Amino acid sequence: MEKIDSTENPQLQKVLEKYDIVIGLEVHCQLATKSKIFSSSANSYGNAPNSNIDETCLGLPGALPVLNEECVNLALRMALALKSEIQPVSVFARKNYFYPDLPKGYQITQYDKPICLGGELFLASGKRIGIERIQLEEDAGKNIHVGSTSFVDYNRSGVGLIEIVGCPDISSPEEASQYLKKLHSLVVHLGISDGDMERGNFRADANVSIKPKGSKKLGNRCEIKNVNSFKYIEKAICFEVLRQYDLIEAGGQVHMETRGFDSEKNMTFSQRTKETAKDYRYFP
Repeated sequence: MEKIDSTENPQLQKVLEKYDIVIGLEVHCQLATKSKIFSSSANSYGNAPNSNIDETCLGLPGALPVLNEECVNLALRMALALKSEIQPVSVFARKNYFYPDLPKGYQITQYDKPICLGGELFLASGKRIGIERIQLEEDAGKNIHVGSTSFVDYNRSGVGLIEIVGCPDISSPEEASQYLKKLHSLVVHLGISDGDMERGNFRADANVSIKPKGSKKLGNRCEIKNVNSFKYIEKAICFEVLRQYDLIEAGGQVHMETRGFDSEKNMTFSQRTKETAKDYRYFP
């Protein structure tokens, strides 16, 4: 698979003559703990489906979460590496949505009071990419589709994650890949995660938009979900930039939405309209 280079890609160069590319990455990193973030069930890959579960993972009546101290320690380790400001008080929230791999009907995450705020990461070029926040949360289960039948494996449900929310300081597909590689090397070297991208233990959502060159006003963004490859993040962003450019140049409008990435066709595709914080009905 060829590398995407904005300086050598005629199509991207055409976009850059009139528009600025604006990219922000949200990275989900599965924490390398023996048990899950709010229960004593094992955080272990490869076991029989639905064998690493308990009442808390499934949200059964009366089951209460108990925070895994090691998840907090690993989040703080990431904060120190990124020069993020550790908050003396942080609060967990319910993020409410309904999907088969989310048995409780909500995800325990953080909203207005995350564990860490701010921070920075420098690319090899010296460019600074700001970090908006680092938050602790739990992973969802896994949907498995076989023909017309779907199964759900809840072994991953409740595994601890940190979400590293980057500022929209990235301006090309290759910068996005460089940023991910730098973050990946940090989490693996520091023992925060094994960083296994094939298993989804390190994956990214890319928020992509374009705006007229030099404009202060940002364009409508689309979020590409769960990309788990450095090359695929470049491919996905490149396609999305060109899609938005063609749409705007033809007199159309980019609508905020969530999109997936088809790695075989090297294209993004619409999944659903973009939710806002109000849609998730967050509460402590």
